[in-house]
Amino acid sequence: MNLLNSAAAKLSAYNRDSVLSASPARLVTMLYDRLVLDLTRAEEALRAQNWPTAWENLRHADQIVAELASSLKVDVWDGADGLLQLYGYLADLIVAGTVDHDASKVREAIELVEPLRLAWHEAAASLPAASAPAHSPFGDAVAGADQDTGRDLGVA
Repeated sequence: MNLLNSAAAKLSAYNRDSVLSASPARLVTMLYDRLVLDLTRAEEALRAQNWPTAWENLRHADQIVAELASSLKVDVWDGADGLLQLYGYLADLIVAGTVDHDASKVREAIELVEPLRLAWHEAAASLPAASAPAHSPFGDAVAGADQDTGRDLGVA
């Protein structure tokens, strides 16, 4: 068991370091990747009537949507209000999936999120590589800007 605990601790440290050292663009893509993963796992769990697993994944998906919504800078980009409304709708779908055990609501959320996930990956890939990571994922003044170009990605 000690070997398993050691491996789990190393994996946890690696994951923590990956998040802390990621550029703002990479953080957004990581959040979208995990959101799709959580929603997919929740949908599968709902179809299998595995309520605890579905709840856990939907709860985490809801936290990610809340983080995406709270980090969106609506004063920087014209389309931000629409994206913020979409995040609100996603949160409603997640709640409906949770309360009603409705996999179709979760499927609808996945179908809305997947194109956004792909678009964020394309946008992040189009930016030059940052020479230094942001000091804080969402707290620094430059956390929403690409480190080399200063271009704002519309996230805090």
